[in-house]
Amino acid sequence: MGAIARALANSITTGGVVQASAINNTSVSSVTALPSGVDTGDLVLISSQTASSSASIEFTSGLDSTYDSYVFKFINCHPQNDGRYLKFQFSTDGGSTYTVNMTTTFFNAIHSEDDTSYALLQYETGLDVAQSYPADLIGSVGNDNDENLCGTFQLFNPSSTTFVKHFISRISSSHDFPMANDNFVAGYANTTSAINGIKFNFHTGNIDAGTISLYGVKKS
Repeated sequence: MGAIARALANSITTGGVVQASAINNTSVSSVTALPSGVDTGDLVLISSQTASSSASIEFTSGLDSTYDSYVFKFINCHPQNDGRYLKFQFSTDGGSTYTVNMTTTFFNAIHSEDDTSYALLQYETGLDVAQSYPADLIGSVGNDNDENLCGTFQLFNPSSTTFVKHFISRISSSHDFPMANDNFVAGYANTTSAINGIKFNFHTGNIDAGTISLYGVKKS
C-alpha cells in the first residue's frame, strides 16, 4: 500500500466516515466559484465605497431591475465636523441631478453616557421632510476619534415605473453630547420614474472616513 493510500485509509473510521482532520482549506484552494446549487445567502454584494475626506458618496450604478430590493450598509462612517446630520437624496438621471421629492418620518431614542439624559421613542418633527429633498437619516453624530455611525438603509423596487419608491432605515450613531442615538427613518420617493442613483453626505463638512456597501436582495 502506497503512502497516499495509507494516509487516506488512516483518515477513515471503521464506519466509513472521513475524519474532520482529513479535510482542510488546501483541499478547496483552487475553487474560484461555488456550484449553482450552493446557497450563498440572500444578500449579494454589488459594490463598496470607502470615504477619505469625501464630500459625498454616490452610487450611480447597480440600482436596476436585477433585484426588487437593495440594502446599503454603513460601517463606521465618521464626520469631519462635530454634530453632523447624515443626509440622502435620489436621482432618476444617473446622478446628473438629485432632485426627487420625498416624504419621510423620523423617530429616535437617545441615552447619554453619564446616564443623566434619555428619551423614549420620540417623533422628530424637525428631521422629517414633506415633498422635499434631501432628507435626514440620523439625529447628529460626533467627530471625536471614536465616534461614528453604523446601520442599514433599504430601498424597494427602485426600477419601477408604476409605483413610488419606499425605503426604511435604522442607524445607530454616537451623538456629540455624547450619547447613543437610535435613528428610525421611513418614507417614499414620490416619483414613478426609475431611481438609478443615490447620494449620501453630511449636511456640512466631509465624510472623513467610513465604508458604505450596496447589496442586492435575492428575489424570492
